[in-house]
Amino acid sequence: MTSPGAHESRGDDTAQGAASNPPLLRAGGGHDRSPVTIIELFFDLVFVFAVTQLSHTLLARLDAVGAVQIALLLIAVWWVWIFTSWVTNWLDPERMAVRICLLALMLAGLVLSSSIPAAFAEHGLAFACAYASMQVGRTLFFVWAVRDGPEVLRRNFYRILTWFCFSAVFWLAGGFAAGGARFALWAMALMLEFVSPWLYFYVPGLGRSRTRDWSDVDPHHLSERCGLFVIIALGESLLVTGATFSGLAWNAATMVAFASAFVGSVAMWWIYFDTGVQRATDYFMHSGDPGRVARGAYTYFHLPIVAGIIVCAVSDELVLAHPEHVSDAGIAAILGGPAVYLLGNALFKWMTNARRAPPLSHLAGLLLLLALTPVALSHVFSALALGVATTAVMVLVAAWETIALRRPDHVSQMSPTRV
Repeated sequence: MTSPGAHESRGDDTAQGAASNPPLLRAGGGHDRSPVTIIELFFDLVFVFAVTQLSHTLLARLDAVGAVQIALLLIAVWWVWIFTSWVTNWLDPERMAVRICLLALMLAGLVLSSSIPAAFAEHGLAFACAYASMQVGRTLFFVWAVRDGPEVLRRNFYRILTWFCFSAVFWLAGGFAAGGARFALWAMALMLEFVSPWLYFYVPGLGRSRTRDWSDVDPHHLSERCGLFVIIALGESLLVTGATFSGLAWNAATMVAFASAFVGSVAMWWIYFDTGVQRATDYFMHSGDPGRVARGAYTYFHLPIVAGIIVCAVSDELVLAHPEHVSDAGIAAILGGPAVYLLGNALFKWMTNARRAPPLSHLAGLLLLLALTPVALSHVFSALALGVATTAVMVLVAAWETIALRRPDHVSQMSPTRV
């Protein structure tokens, strides 16, 4: 979706593209399968660390202010990663110049990830500089990489560069500010970046992009990249569960909490990967407007999916460490993580299938979690009981969808409207 406009060129300049495309672009058109490369997987390792930092920092600041601050940092981390994935969907990471660019981004990303715990304290400037340099620097590199490419492609990235340069002013100003002023400036910067794809990166004098300018995005590559980030987040959830359990006394309560956390992680994997990814990729490939699908389903709607997994990791650690009691903030995490995850999946599947509405199974799961909320806030449940209940909801959603999608009448139609 926010495919950095790289994707403008191949759609409108197909005739001349083969002869004039710069050598740093991937070969072939957007519907040709472009494999995820080893250097892209190496780049992702920095974001394994970023996800770990986010979950640990949220656990340490589990209150309203901390949650809002971590939400802002999470969006920033996702935004820099997904824009980089758009670029590697377009540029060939096996080319030396592109590889060096990714390695430079890794270094900046490591600084960004390291500064997350103190981003609203002494490391704010480091976070801002790392983030702004990644967004602006990567876009400048792309403009250079396609300097001899089609005009429509270059103009699209000139627009994106303008938006990033404008937002960078607020990021850097926030790095020098403190307290509420830093948050306000960073929120403004992130808002500018977040809305820019919906505004088609409009810039006076340069015009705006169109989703058909991104129509040559490779569905297989972008789908696989987003799926790999979901695996990164799920891996962090399992690591938290295992590390916390290993340091506790193994009694009945901790063993039940451990089993519940594991089953919950499996249910999250099942809900996303069982059929959702392949069905979404097939829809993406045959869409009449793949740029719109890429912008909505993959750039925006994967954010709540990843956020939900991170919050679930925090809640799993809370239940393991304190199975007998839970604070209101803990209740919010235990219920909120699955809810955000289901919401993200519901929106993702709604946009990537021929549906009149989001999956019925996911909506039912959200209603069950909502029904649990007033009872949980009255502290009727222990942390363990509430954790087991939310895991049961996730298992129910996974089982419901699996059975519905495998009904003989449904398999024959292959275009569900209710699941």
